[in-house]
Amino acid sequence: MTQTQPRSRTFTWSDPTINAASLGRRSGLELLTAMIAGELPPPPVMHLIDMSRMTAEQGRVVVEMEVQEFHYNPLGSVHGGVLSTLLDTAAGCSVHSTLPAGVGYTSLDLNVKFLRPATIDSGVLRCEGSVLQRGRRTALAEAKVLDGAGRLIAHATSTCLLFDLEPPVA
Repeated sequence: MTQTQPRSRTFTWSDPTINAASLGRRSGLELLTAMIAGELPPPPVMHLIDMSRMTAEQGRVVVEMEVQEFHYNPLGSVHGGVLSTLLDTAAGCSVHSTLPAGVGYTSLDLNVKFLRPATIDSGVLRCEGSVLQRGRRTALAEAKVLDGAGRLIAHATSTCLLFDLEPPVA
């Protein structure tokens, strides 16, 4: 990768406390659906790495990202941390989509396998997350990143801890 001119990037994001105020008042699927519909802003991380389209249904989430130069590592391919962020987002949000109002989650682990490099030539990356098993206190989810040709780029499993949220302040 030869850089012939300086590159720059500017981005903005919405106040993340707007979504936080909805926690506990809406189910996870309702919150995700409101973000997708534009009723609530997406979280800042989606702007940071320029994730785009998202779809959500009970137990399944898909998020997309067009590969850009600012995603690259020194070897000229998408940095593993960017791919891991996509995988964590899809796996975590798939768990979130199953939660009733008043229940939150956090990732306990993320186990990632990188299978092939992604570059600008890979096209739009599609990350699909789905819940494998959900219990009272933990959930197991998986996510996979596919390139524009449908080839598997990376795969992850994630365990999430489920917990009761504090009641919303009136």
